[in-house]
Amino acid sequence: MSIGLIVFLAICAFVLLYGVMIYNGLVSLKHAVSKHLSNIDVLLKQRHEELPKLVATCKQYMQYEQDTLEKVIKARQQVADAQASHDMRALGAAETGLRANLGSLFALAENYPELKANDSFQQLQSRISQLENAIADRREVYNEAVNNNNVRIEQFPDVLVARWFNFKDFDLLEFSEEETRDVNIGSLFK
Repeated sequence: MSIGLIVFLAICAFVLLYGVMIYNGLVSLKHAVSKHLSNIDVLLKQRHEELPKLVATCKQYMQYEQDTLEKVIKARQQVADAQASHDMRALGAAETGLRANLGSLFALAENYPELKANDSFQQLQSRISQLENAIADRREVYNEAVNNNNVRIEQFPDVLVARWFNFKDFDLLEFSEEETRDVNIGSLFK
């Protein structure tokens, strides 16, 4: 064998191995995004299950606030629909609406001392607040994974492998600018 053929085969082997490494890295990033989205889904489902309990507790005391309670229920369904379709833009908008309506609900609860003193309400309020914080934390991790994936599939030489194997970018989970303000529900009751 000639030295030229050996060099050519070595270069081909190197390119092939490098391509496999890039492919495996891209697959890892894609699955990291899916994993982090699943973590968010778990928290959203937990909160989804707590909201009817909160509304039922509030209904006992807030007889004149039916409109606010209905808005929370409607917003809850919009989040569930967006979550089921894995549409990050719709989920971000629905989450913004739900959080705004929850904020309104908790602010109105200030007018009902019996409701504020109710143990069930306090526990639900605390649980929802904890879930909100966890969702915010997981959203940050998810967005970081999405960013890592999106940057990597655009970088050379990874872009060649990404296009060859049809790797796609993902949407960030973003809330409206209104959502970036403090959402500490617990502070409404102090």
